[in-house]
Amino acid sequence: MSSGADKIVSNITSEAQNTADSIIQQAKEEVNSILENGKTQSEFEKNKILEDAKKQSDMRYQQIISEAKMNSRRLELEAREEVIEEAFNKATEELTNIASTNDTEYLNSLKNMIKEATIEIGGGNLVVLVKEEDISKISGSIDSIASEVQSELSKDTKLNMGEAINTIGGAILKTENGEIEVNNTIEARMLRFKKVLRSEVAKVLFS
Repeated sequence: MSSGADKIVSNITSEAQNTADSIIQQAKEEVNSILENGKTQSEFEKNKILEDAKKQSDMRYQQIISEAKMNSRRLELEAREEVIEEAFNKATEELTNIASTNDTEYLNSLKNMIKEATIEIGGGNLVVLVKEEDISKISGSIDSIASEVQSELSKDTKLNMGEAINTIGGAILKTENGEIEVNNTIEARMLRFKKVLRSEVAKVLFS
């Protein structure tokens, strides 16, 4: 091959090598870029996954704490309610025992309950209902109770004993026709005042 041909071949080979080197270099740069981008993207995805996991973990933690506090509060309220109910049960037992004796304090309370109910109805001819054991205790006092109410209300008032009722103690007063009735038994009074009493009992037990 002539020297001119060799030179041409040499030039072509050189250009081809340069082109190949350029392509290889570009390919390497692209590979590095892809790897770098992949690394950055991978790091981003990793951080995002970790961040999301932390958020879920924090949310679950707060949820568990909130549920625990609610359950604790519920159990505390249930315990308080149980103690309060037990206090009422004890009080009812004591009142039942007192009302089953000839205790002077109970007899005076019974008279007051009858008087209060008579005044609440507004006097007049009324029927007094008490338990069997209390009929003999109160029968001798109803006329004086009626007189006291009559003086206070300036209205003719007469009390008559009615049939015995089933109650711990206290009395039911009603008009002769039965249209108006005031339940002033111990059970009814406990029920009416229970909300207020519950608050007071809670203060005594938990303050």
